[in-house]
Amino acid sequence: MNGDLFAGSSADGSADGTANSQAAEAINLPGAQLLFYRQVELPFAPAEVFAGLIKQVAWQEEDIVLYGKRFAQPRLIAWYGDAGKQYRYSGVTHYPLPWSPLLLALKQKVEALCEYSFNSALLNYYRHERDSMGMHSDDERELGPQPVIASLSLGGPRTLIFKHKTTGERFKLPLPGGSLLIMQGDTQHNWRHGIDKEKSPCAARINITFRRIINI
Repeated sequence: MNGDLFAGSSADGSADGTANSQAAEAINLPGAQLLFYRQVELPFAPAEVFAGLIKQVAWQEEDIVLYGKRFAQPRLIAWYGDAGKQYRYSGVTHYPLPWSPLLLALKQKVEALCEYSFNSALLNYYRHERDSMGMHSDDERELGPQPVIASLSLGGPRTLIFKHKTTGERFKLPLPGGSLLIMQGDTQHNWRHGIDKEKSPCAARINITFRRIINI
C-alpha cells in the first residue's frame, strides 16, 4: 500500500459542502494534509457497529497527570492492536488488546479507503456532552515523523477543533457518525486538535483512530 491518500479526491477545501457516500474531499488548511469522507459504507449497519463496540470493547476510565496533578480523563478509552505495539501518551503506556473480529473488519475497510496499513487503534467513547478531548497533537515518537492517522466516527456528531501552533488560526470540522477523517503529512507538526464539551445534551459517540506504530 502507498501513502498517496489524495489521489482522485476533490479539493474544494469546503467543510460545509456535501459529498456522496464514499466520495472524499481534501480540506485546505495551511501546513496540513486532511482527507475527509463524510460518509463511508461500513461492513455492518451503523447502529449494529455502534452497539457492538459499546458491548465488546474493554473500555477503561484512566487518569492523566497535568502540571503535577492527576485528573480523570473525560471519556472512556481502549487500545487495540498487533502484539508488541504499545503506545505511550500523557505519561501512560498502553499495551494493545488483541483485535476483535468487528475491529478487524472496520480496520480493513479503512485501510482499503486509505490505501495504507495500520497496526493499532485508539478508541474513545464520548458518553455525553461533558466528555471531551483536550487540544493535542499526535506527534509521539512511536508514530514516526509524518504519521498517517485515520479517524472513524460512529454514533452522534461532535465537532473537531483545529488550532495552528504558530498563528493560532482555528478551524472547526463537524464529524457526523459514519465519517472518516485522514490526517497525514505535516498536520501533527503544525496543528493541534481536540473536542470541546457541549453546552446541550448530545448523543453518545465513539471515535476510532487507526495508527501505525513503528519500532524505535
